[in-house]
Amino acid sequence: MQFFRVVALFAFSCFALLASSCGRDSSLPYVTEEAFKLNFDQPVAMVAPPGETNRLFVVEKTGRIMVISDLNHPSKETFLDLKRKVGDDEVEQGVLAIAFHPDYRHNRQFYVWYTSCLKLNGHTVREDRLSRFLVSADNPNSADPSSEQQLISQADEAPNHNGGELLFGPDGYLYLSLGDEGGANDEYQNGQRVDRDFFSGILRLDVDLRPQSISPNPHPAVHPGTYAIPADNPFVGLSRFNGLPVDPVRVRTEFWAVGLRNPWRMSFDPATGRLWCGDVGQESHEEVDLIVRGGNYGWSFREGNYPFRNTPPPGAVFNGPVWDYPHTEGLCITGGVVSHGSSYPDLEGQYLFADFVMGRIWAFPANGGQSVKAADVKQVAEGQAIVSFARDPRNGDVLLASIWDGKILRLVRNSSSGK
Repeated sequence: MQFFRVVALFAFSCFALLASSCGRDSSLPYVTEEAFKLNFDQPVAMVAPPGETNRLFVVEKTGRIMVISDLNHPSKETFLDLKRKVGDDEVEQGVLAIAFHPDYRHNRQFYVWYTSCLKLNGHTVREDRLSRFLVSADNPNSADPSSEQQLISQADEAPNHNGGELLFGPDGYLYLSLGDEGGANDEYQNGQRVDRDFFSGILRLDVDLRPQSISPNPHPAVHPGTYAIPADNPFVGLSRFNGLPVDPVRVRTEFWAVGLRNPWRMSFDPATGRLWCGDVGQESHEEVDLIVRGGNYGWSFREGNYPFRNTPPPGAVFNGPVWDYPHTEGLCITGGVVSHGSSYPDLEGQYLFADFVMGRIWAFPANGGQSVKAADVKQVAEGQAIVSFARDPRNGDVLLASIWDGKILRLVRNSSSGK
């Protein structure tokens, strides 16, 4: 664990040195500035409840979810404190995401993805949890911590590659991104397994138990009766994967897409319903994927558009990334959002994303999944240690979370660039 912490701190130190030596690039068309003049403890995600325009919830990796209850007069208060359940929040552990149910105004439900790493009888017990909570009946800015109902509680051998995005899609189903369990080189061999555990892919769950949905296959991590499987999930009834036989009873029918290393951040384009994802690479490339039903994005046979270390079976078919970039340009992608904010007419319909280590923020046309040409990818801004993107619910402006600064930033026009 200490090794991964050292690596993370080293990466950040490299970026800080780079930024201090280069300074802000005044030629870029946009800059970032503080959005709310508030400090947070390692913010990693931001979300506004559906239909609301004046509240924003900020996930702190260290264990709390904060709420800004009035964006026009911003102050913060604790919405939910999970620090005791999180325990060790080092490396990529902690509270990672929150999603409000589309009908939360009536059912008061929201969902949290977090890791629990506790010492029990001298041993480290590490677990990934998807849980449902209820908002307090008499205070919309406070959650009921006793209302937790776990849907998935999965043992995890490593502190990294926990994925961590949680979204309700336009179809009303809950989507969850998951890494390959961690370590390096897919050492737990989850990258191309659909018949074992919940790793290395994106899940699609019916948390409303609709009549047409089906029960999940048995698994020790599943809490029965807490969710169902949409009948049109791509691996329902699967008997062959990558051209090889699999037992349909053991298949994790929760999967919507597979073959991802660490899909840290993803988002739906509200204009098209398309699901965009940034998948963090290992040795050579970072990638942007357009997630489709049943897609297999290749890890660990491929990294980006390139072979990795193993030879895939003859029957394997992979979905290539929309865009990938080499580690000469960046080292750790943060998936972003498609811009529809009124403040950026020149970025309308463009997918914005960042590199956590190098501090670059790019944009390219979100054109429906065709491979992006290098000439269409433009750096538009810089931002230090960006770990997530969101939209300001008031006007659609792009918000960014800077984990080490503890700030929520806003993308604004660079008045000195002349662009």
